[in-house]
Parts: sequence; structure tokens; C-alpha cells
Amino acid sequence: MNNARAILETRRLGRTISRSESDQAVVDDFTFSFETSKVYSVLGPSGAGKSSLLRLLNRLDEPTSGEVVFDGQNYREIDPCTLRRQIGYLFQVPYMFTGTIGDNLRLADPELTDEQIEDQLQTVSLASLKPNHDVANLSVGEKQRVALARLLATNPKVVLLDEPTAALDPTHTENIEALIKHIAEEHQLAVIFVSHDPNQARRLGGEGLLLVAGRLVEHGPVVQLVDNPQTEIGQRYRNRELI
Repeated sequence: MNNARAILETRRLGRTISRSESDQAVVDDFTFSFETSKVYSVLGPSGAGKSSLLRLLNRLDEPTSGEVVFDGQNYREIDPCTLRRQIGYLFQVPYMFTGTIGDNLRLADPELTDEQIEDQLQTVSLASLKPNHDVANLSVGEKQRVALARLLATNPKVVLLDEPTAALDPTHTENIEALIKHIAEEHQLAVIFVSHDPNQARRLGGEGLLLVAGRLVEHGPVVQLVDNPQTEIGQRYRNRELI
């Protein structure tokens, strides 16, 4: 049963920054509606505005034009800290606070019991680890999954992932990809995933969005977007003419 619903909408969203003597639109007139229980892969060449878009979606950066509506409410009306618990952001390089896994997850929810933490670890395929495990002894792949567990502990409705597998080996990459698909469906989340790799987007499935020079130039089923784009710019991206 598909219970997908619109959770995050952008309306002519833009951000312009000053560089040298000119202004540059890093995100330009971006309009889209993201639904729960779906994975969205944001693709595009370097400098296309992919990470800039994510930063706008939970107000790490402020838009200079347009608006974002989260769960029916203009997100400027929501306290930024409250908003960021609902629209979680996982960075490319996982950050761990000094201490144990339990310490890190309780930063997201101080009321978590050890049993609940173990349940979260099982969700991210780390069932062999315990809450008292020192994060200093984790591999990069384990840290990324603990960071994901910490994010999920806030019970978000939207998860933003900025190339979370870029520093991982193929095995850990496959684990994270499987988790992304699982949590989108199991937790009914909208997962918005920035990737530089069209093959990874194809593996994840779901919807694809192609950004070029800050603009959304094409979107649709990710397999079509990667293999059979409908626009000239999309075809140039497929042919690696845009890098």
C-alpha cells in the first residue's frame, strides 16, 4: 500500500551569492514537491548547486527568493532547530562526538534507553555493536551508519543525504544504499540523496532530478533520467559532456 504524500515543497526557490564583482545564482527558480516513502536522487555536474539545494531545504542557508513549505507550513514560521530535527541532514563525512555510541544517539534524544539504542543500531545494520562502544574505535562505514542512526533518533520526516558514500568502499556503499531504500519505505520518509554517480542513482531507484547551473532541467523516474533523458541537457549529462 502506497501512503506517499507531499511533505516538502519548494516554490521558485533561489539563492544568489556575491562573487567578485558579480552575483551568481547557486540555486535558481527551483520548484518541486517531495513525497514521503520515496527516494530522490539529485544529480548534476560539479558546481550544479546540488549541495546548495540541500542546505536551503533545512535552512542551513537562507533563500534569497521563493519559499519552502514543510508539512503544509512555510518553514520560515518554524523554529530552525525544530525544523532541522524534522528535516535531518547527513553530511558526506560523518561527525562523531567524543564518547560512546549511546552518548551520540542521546544527543538526538536524551530519553533513549539502551534497548532503544540497540533497536536503532539494528535498523542501520550494526546489531553487533553495543551502546557503550567507543566511537573512536569505529570504522568510517560504521561511523556513517551511527550518524544515520543518530539522525533517525530525532524521528525526521525528511532525510537529506549529501554524498554519504563518497568516502566508503564498495561493500559499505552497498550497505548504505540498502539502508536508504529500507528507511524510506519502512519509516515513510522522503529521502533526498545527492550523488555524483548516475549508476548509484540507478541502483537506488525512485525519482531523479537533474540540476545544471542551479536550475532543475529534468526530472522523472531515475532510470529514465539516467539512461534515456528527454532533454538536450540531460543527454549531454548522460554522455558525460557536462562534468
